[in-house]
Amino acid sequence: MRRREFLGLSLGSAAFGMLSRGVRAQADIKEIRIGYQKNGVLVIARQQATLEKHFSSQGIDVKWIEFSSGPPMLEAMNVGSVDYGAVGDSPPIFAQSAGAAIVYAAGQPITNGQGILVPNHSPIRTIADLKGKRVGFTKGSSAHNVIVQTLEKAGLKYADITPVYLTPPDAGPAFANGSIDAWSIWDPYFAIGETKQNGRILVNASEITKANAFYIANRDFAKNHGQILQQIIDVTSATAKWAEAHREEVAKSLSAITGIPLDIQTVAANRSSFAVGPITDDIIATQQGVADRFFKLGLIPKPLVVRDAVWKPVQT
Repeated sequence: MRRREFLGLSLGSAAFGMLSRGVRAQADIKEIRIGYQKNGVLVIARQQATLEKHFSSQGIDVKWIEFSSGPPMLEAMNVGSVDYGAVGDSPPIFAQSAGAAIVYAAGQPITNGQGILVPNHSPIRTIADLKGKRVGFTKGSSAHNVIVQTLEKAGLKYADITPVYLTPPDAGPAFANGSIDAWSIWDPYFAIGETKQNGRILVNASEITKANAFYIANRDFAKNHGQILQQIIDVTSATAKWAEAHREEVAKSLSAITGIPLDIQTVAANRSSFAVGPITDDIIATQQGVADRFFKLGLIPKPLVVRDAVWKPVQT
């Protein structure tokens, strides 16, 4: 994906670009901008105001910015309008290949909660049956990686399907009305498709490959405010530990913040993994495999080294 194409993923890029990274880097930090989606630890952190409580004594405010998927979030982060956010495995690959100003700050292994759906009465019963079918997913998202690796496991080529690039809010209706034959997606949309849109799970991503989610930071923010970034990660990690042990409360938090019905968020919360930790060698190796696969398929224009974009905390 070329830089121009990457920058075109978000409709709001012009507005986000109004802020200057240079000016903010030289000033005392007064606000942290957090990007989040309709799932995960950051939604819980927002509902519980854990970051606000932590930073209030330092005179730092927290601003929350919602995104429908990872690619537009990382575009906003690239231009300095988001400092920290959570995404799946594919968005940072496309962003790094486009030269975006991002770093991997923390990792989160994904054990469940994403996969490929087909309509309940669809004749598609195996991965091989996807050949020649219209498959919807968000370009550059973790769902993109899921479909690539699923096809590979079945001996199919990417060219054997017709990709239909849709954001989750657009893909849901397309799936429900039969405009696409299959949908690669993550929770809570995965749960919505399964419980409300007559979907059947063709395959869970966990059956195909190891997957990770990531907490990404703006590169200048990480460089100039490393101690603040570490505090954000520490609070995120503490929130994740609480979530692992309080899934009923997690579902309520997710529902309250996102407006998605409690029964759906309960499904998502009960099968989610929340643990947040450092970027280990194993995580880097898995992510490098994603990058190498995307380059081989021509989805990114050049090979890249994931490790080059991993944030190295300053040791004190």
